[in-house]
Amino acid sequence: AAAMAVEALSRVPDVQIDGDGVFKYVLLRVRGAGALAKDVVRGHGWAEYHADLFERTAEELARHGLSCECLGGGRLSHRPEERKIHVYGYSVGFGKADHAVTTEKLKAEYPDYEITWADEGY
Repeated sequence: AAAMAVEALSRVPDVQIDGDGVFKYVLLRVRGAGALAKDVVRGHGWAEYHADLFERTAEELARHGLSCECLGGGRLSHRPEERKIHVYGYSVGFGKADHAVTTEKLKAEYPDYEITWADEGY
């Protein structure tokens, strides 16, 4: 079971965000069997609430035997033509994500981008 959990976790993308625009995001801790866990970023314009992102991701993960908890949320401003992503804001329901963690995840996914974050703004 542990080996399957490792494989299932490894297949979960660290970052899934929309290619352009300003939208809500959540920072989630995904757990497999045992103590295995990793943090992932999900941000999409279709989400009216941070909970929408959390619930849809939780449903997808459950099909692979994984669970997740929301560590917080915020907003992303993704400007691909400028190669910039700005992380800011918070989630009313889940609180503010650790934007520094989110920024590191985004930098790994978008190494040629300028990625900034701020605690101000909504």
